[in-house]
Amino acid sequence: MESNRNMERTFTPVERSHIEQLWSTVASGVSQPNDGIFGPSSISWKINRESALFLGAGRASLLQLAHPWVAAALDQHSNLRSNPLARFHNTFKVVFTTIFGTLHQALAASRSLYQLHTRIQGKVPASAGAFPGGSRYQANEVDALRWVFATLVESAIIAYESVLPPLSVAEKETYYAESKTLAMLFGISPTALPTDWNAFENYNREMWTSDMLAVTPMSREMAHRILRGRGSWVPVPHWYRSLTAAWMPHQLREAFALNYGERERRAAAKAIGRLPTVYRRIPASLRYIGPYHEACARLQTRGIGPLTRASNRFWMGQSRMLSQDQNEPHNPR
Repeated sequence: MESNRNMERTFTPVERSHIEQLWSTVASGVSQPNDGIFGPSSISWKINRESALFLGAGRASLLQLAHPWVAAALDQHSNLRSNPLARFHNTFKVVFTTIFGTLHQALAASRSLYQLHTRIQGKVPASAGAFPGGSRYQANEVDALRWVFATLVESAIIAYESVLPPLSVAEKETYYAESKTLAMLFGISPTALPTDWNAFENYNREMWTSDMLAVTPMSREMAHRILRGRGSWVPVPHWYRSLTAAWMPHQLREAFALNYGERERRAAAKAIGRLPTVYRRIPASLRYIGPYHEACARLQTRGIGPLTRASNRFWMGQSRMLSQDQNEPHNPR
């Protein structure tokens, strides 16, 4: 009976006509296209320029893998197992272009991502939570997209506040309101999202214990590959793995079989205690990410230097944000 009920669960695909309306809505709300969809005075720029957001990348990745559709798509349509760094680059290539690029760059990145997602579909290999084995998935689906969006927004705030002064409730509300505009470029209408920050936090807590998330042996194996840096030349230090485990909801930390004994607790506590002091001493040229520096250079009508190019390569795998005419393939989410 449970399987039959699961089979009757309905999902909402993002139709082309729908996302075109969202693109039009975003464009109509931008008065200075060269500033992008947010601009330099926005809290989105203030938060997302911080390289500290990398601290939350592991958490966001694992939360996404807890969704059976996302795990199946990454297993079947990406090179996450052999090259996890490429997935990191492809995610931030799109995210940072939509945040810090011009309006035209942001829309071009959104169109490219939508086109990619239309080709990502398949079948869930084995029953997991609400999803029976053999049931179909697709990347351009509102519920799945909303979950990926939520993991990025929430993990960004956690990482930001781990090294910088906590945001006020008003700042979080503003950031969340701005993020709803970003969500439209993912194909998610504001009406499909929680109304405010408090409702957004409730949505996350409800998802952690719902049947929409289910850690499978496949997603567990991919998660441990990510946290061990397998397939990548970038080593993942023990303190980062411990911090990621500390920030995971306890149900999912156990489901992923993350080590979180006394040694890991001490490592996480030590990192949380030391990181703010160390981080705030980093000069802005290194502390702020390359796409932010590139955006500032654009607004000042000057070129970008080698340090910005190097930072861009670290974050996005290329020296500049996606251009209006660039149509590079990206791995799913």
